[in-house]
Amino acid sequence: MLVAIGTENKAKTGAVEAVVKQFIDDELEFQHIAVASGVSAQPMSDSETREGAINRAKNTRNVSNAEFSFGLEGGVKVIDGIMYVCNWGALVLKDGHVITAAGAQIPLPETVAQKVKSGRELGPVMDEFTQQHDIRQHSGAIGIFTHDLIDRKEMFEHVIKLLIGQYFFQKA
Repeated sequence: MLVAIGTENKAKTGAVEAVVKQFIDDELEFQHIAVASGVSAQPMSDSETREGAINRAKNTRNVSNAEFSFGLEGGVKVIDGIMYVCNWGALVLKDGHVITAAGAQIPLPETVAQKVKSGRELGPVMDEFTQQHDIRQHSGAIGIFTHDLIDRKEMFEHVIKLLIGQYFFQKA
């Protein structure tokens, strides 16, 4: 079974591979494909983040024609003046059927949120904040602000389980 993932980000590809291997018994082949999200570099709402995940999954399917095509997108949203991280996933099946799910959301410290509100992407802001390189490929903001009790890969694993669980339910 061909499983395509619309990114080369290690946290995202690792999440998809771990969960798919856990729940799909077929012989699996994974493709990591850099595709456009069709949304801004820093999605600023649930709606935009969801749209980016769907676009990535559809674009991945169009390139690969895989049985499963995944798109994952991280973003931020503001509720009552507080900025939260948000994340969405989409699974597009070979026949074009789309399944979506969202994952964990936590507030960002105001110092980080202000930089994102000024137009910067969360990933580079987090690199500065942590004095590390490419944090989004590893623990991500969620890992830093949960004291590594959950990292970005684990956060996306939850979203992938929600997607695959819906697939199994709809298939039954």
